Amino acid sequence: MRIDHIRNFCIVAHIDHGKSTLADRLLEATGTLTRREMREQVLDSNELERERGITIKLHAIRMDYTAGDGRKYELNLIDTPGHVDFTYEVSRSLAACEGAVLVVDASQGVQAQTLSNLFLAMDAGLEIIPVLNKIDLPGAEPEKRRDELVDLLGCEPDEVLLVSAKEGKGIPELLERIIAKVPPPEGDPDAPLRALIFDSFYDQYQGAVPSIRVVDGSIRPGMHITFGATRAEYEVDEVGLLRLGRVKQQELSPGDVGYVIAAIKRVSDTKSGDTIIHAEHPETPLLPGYQEVKPMVFSGLYPTDADQYEELRDALEKLKLSDASLNYEPETSTALGFGFRCGFLGLLHMEVVQERLEREFDLDLITTVPNVEYHIVRTDGSRLMIENPTALPDRGSIDEIEEPYVRARIMCPSEYIGNVQKLVHDRRGEYVHMHYLDPTRVEFLYEVPLAEIVLDFYDRLKSSTRGYASLDWEFLEYRPNDLVKLDMLINGDPIDAFSVIIHRDKAYEYGRNMAEKLKELIPRQMFAVAIQAAIGGKIIARESVRAMRKDVTAKCYGGDITRKRKLLEKQKEGKKRMKQVGTVEIPQEAFLAVLQVGD
Repeated sequence: MRIDHIRNFCIVAHIDHGKSTLADRLLEATGTLTRREMREQVLDSNELERERGITIKLHAIRMDYTAGDGRKYELNLIDTPGHVDFTYEVSRSLAACEGAVLVVDASQGVQAQTLSNLFLAMDAGLEIIPVLNKIDLPGAEPEKRRDELVDLLGCEPDEVLLVSAKEGKGIPELLERIIAKVPPPEGDPDAPLRALIFDSFYDQYQGAVPSIRVVDGSIRPGMHITFGATRAEYEVDEVGLLRLGRVKQQELSPGDVGYVIAAIKRVSDTKSGDTIIHAEHPETPLLPGYQEVKPMVFSGLYPTDADQYEELRDALEKLKLSDASLNYEPETSTALGFGFRCGFLGLLHMEVVQERLEREFDLDLITTVPNVEYHIVRTDGSRLMIENPTALPDRGSIDEIEEPYVRARIMCPSEYIGNVQKLVHDRRGEYVHMHYLDPTRVEFLYEVPLAEIVLDFYDRLKSSTRGYASLDWEFLEYRPNDLVKLDMLINGDPIDAFSVIIHRDKAYEYGRNMAEKLKELIPRQMFAVAIQAAIGGKIIARESVRAMRKDVTAKCYGGDITRKRKLLEKQKEGKKRMKQVGTVEIPQEAFLAVLQVGD
């Protein structure tokens, strides 16, 4: 295929605006899949994606299309996720494309993630094709939404295509527009090989299989290749196109999107954003690649059965191949044993990783309360970064604790302004500005501590606006705050799994709730158990689990009261001695119930 007949494009949109359905219609219209092979959201191959109805991983697929003028074209489509946690996946697919189809729901209009993905595409220098989807819905307002897009992009009204992905309306026009507007890829077929790795997956028989976009030169079986980052050398066994399955080819040339099999044993070699080059030309300049992704939310993952630690380590290593944004390192907890401290992009990302580990690798896991990374400035001027509250140094050596702030963009109907402002104010948010997008919709900008929005902020926002609000955020900076470490003590011993770093104003309420919850969950012992919430040496909340008591006076029928008192005093002494030597057994269920996200 000539390079000027290749078009590489992706579809970007807010959550639920119809990206995956539009991709289905494009596959149908180009005859890539037969009607028998078609099913809804065909590119969402993961069981979890189909269950939740969201796209988690980017998916590449090759389509052959004959245009109206009779010319044959090769279209490479990369379907992307819409949720804020998976913005990293979007940025990776943009690097492999020259154009982006921007999809907007004709009833909801431009939302927070629409803007964020649009800015990503513009930064990557892509040609934008605006599309209004779901025009068949009863609540659709195509004229009004078209004006929104015209204002946003500065394009002509007739450049906005009206499409119904569900019914297949406007699909032929969209394909023609892609051919006309998206520029063909640039690349020199005679130059030494340069190919960008934009994704990779693990095959248990063939090792790590990178998905690549060839920029210069060509790649064919028998060639010796090396990787820019690791300089590991391999011989290519097979190359081909991605079309739901893998379709073998003789070679991949500039502009082609496909896969490479080279019996790559080490998962770490196929790093997303790395460049594949010819082993005979190691001096070939590398491609820019991607910005290193930074995890935002940290949580401990522990197997409920300590014997599964090795299995968990292997599972995380395999999962990291298909999810470059996952970070992990080993850690130990006195309460939970051996596990890993993992870094995630957000709470949904964390849930997805946990569910994939449990399903695909048959593990049973405990997840600790998610927290963010804090920067500690010591009194001697040195700085320290911590993700685990138990690593916080002694209070006397700390000058200040800094926490991450994010810039949150919230869009909602104007009748919910009060609800949104109250919610963000409760979460220590700082107001930046608010403006009306149109008479009925408002956009807010707030600066909010990341720790306040990682847990249940999105759910609360949705419920306080009847599901109409949309949220997008980006990291801003670290700022000092009045933060303290809150410990939960059981009979005076701190339990590390329950420690948190929290703002002083919220510590009392959190400590009291935690103590009440533990009181319900810890079974009664032969001695009284004190449950305390403490900041440093100061106790801020306390609950007690009463001792189980044997009736030692049961055999005293009447008689002198001093005899009963003597028996009760003897019992009291025994309880005191038992409390000094006895340890409290905290059942696994107590950890699960307290540490479970969302409880």
